[in-house]
Amino acid sequence: MNLDSLLSAALTSPLGTKALAAAGFPEATPLRRGAALPSGPLVLGVAGGGTLVSEALAAICLSAQTALIDGPQTRTKDEKGRDRPPAYPAKIGAILVDASRLAGVDGLEQVRAVLRPAMRALEPSGRVIFVAGNPATATDVEGAAVRQALDGIMRSVGKELRAGATSNLVQLADSTTSQQLGEVLQFLLSGRSAYVNGQPLVLADVATEPATSARIVVVTGAARGIGAAIARRFAAAGDRVVVIDVPAAGEALAGVANELRGTALQLDITVPDAGRRIAEHVASRYGAEAKIGALVHCAGILRDRMLANLDEARWGSVLQVNLAAQLRINDVLLDAELPGGIADGARIVAIASTSGWAGNKGQTNYAASKAGVMGLVRALAPRVAERGIVVNGVAPGFIETDMTASIPVIDREIFRRSSSLLQGGRPVDVAEAIVFLADPRTPINGEVLRVCGQLIVGR
Repeated sequence: MNLDSLLSAALTSPLGTKALAAAGFPEATPLRRGAALPSGPLVLGVAGGGTLVSEALAAICLSAQTALIDGPQTRTKDEKGRDRPPAYPAKIGAILVDASRLAGVDGLEQVRAVLRPAMRALEPSGRVIFVAGNPATATDVEGAAVRQALDGIMRSVGKELRAGATSNLVQLADSTTSQQLGEVLQFLLSGRSAYVNGQPLVLADVATEPATSARIVVVTGAARGIGAAIARRFAAAGDRVVVIDVPAAGEALAGVANELRGTALQLDITVPDAGRRIAEHVASRYGAEAKIGALVHCAGILRDRMLANLDEARWGSVLQVNLAAQLRINDVLLDAELPGGIADGARIVAIASTSGWAGNKGQTNYAASKAGVMGLVRALAPRVAERGIVVNGVAPGFIETDMTASIPVIDREIFRRSSSLLQGGRPVDVAEAIVFLADPRTPINGEVLRVCGQLIVGR
């Protein structure tokens, strides 16, 4: 047994766990994953008036047979003038704060009043969800300030919660309907959002439509790890999956394709004709009229070196695979006349990284490529909107994969404990976020959603 294995065994032993807890690193709570909603009742608190959240929750509670109770509308005091917390049930599943009509600083007291007693009443993997307007669309300065204040509250709450509970904010578009909001709340309440914490989900003025099964979904980098998890999740949703990876990963890629009853394309995505070859594969396997319903750019590599030691080859290979290839492939597949290209109304999702937000020591090339992906998402979305095509990104944090398993155990523990959830994510967590963003019912466009457990880097 090598030193790394010995350290890992020591840290996960009962004595090691106690030592970590004594040092301020308590044991992480297993997260609720999958489609299941919280088991306890949902609490709805309203700050500033508004009915949109209650309307959105109605269908969720009906289908899941979940109780919905009202939060306190006014604060109360005891005989000494101290806050008197209202009597919530012993364990609540989630608290939702409808601040969609909150306009003044004084109204933030209503947010505090409804949140305070809930902080200790949440069940494990409970949820705190704020719903408010977008600061960018506020009509006055105070309104914009208050909406941004809610972002700060949400992030702080995410760092105070324990036992796998999460806190997130939904920022509404002017056209958001209760049905659209309901789709977003369903994702955030469910275990599908297990590793999304401390994040604003900015809704867009985009048309949404009912989900359609059996779309053709193309996933690059799909032979293993996160890419394979993404392909499996789309297949589970009823989509037809095309998995792509380099020829060297051909055996693993064929295994994924056979498991999912999809098709495999062995392809180095950096070759100049990669886009054309993808389109030809789709048209030849699914028919001349077939089009891509969702495209997921997952392929990526690491070639880490401190900048002083970073040569041209390592620099160029990362930028070519992680960024330039996506640009070229998009350019080809977005040709509306191309057989096997991207369909009108399709979804494109690209994988960025928290390193693209914050930078990372020894990853100048990787951070450049992933920040570039974020720029791609934001610039491409409005350019293809007239075709109903939606473009988003996902930025994972520390995700437990075969690649991260090679990181020294002490470094792995530091990365795990650097998130508010005190643990690394799983490939399925990234997959769930991508399937959510690729869903035709999701009203989000031109955004990059962090799936990082509120990793303490970047924004």
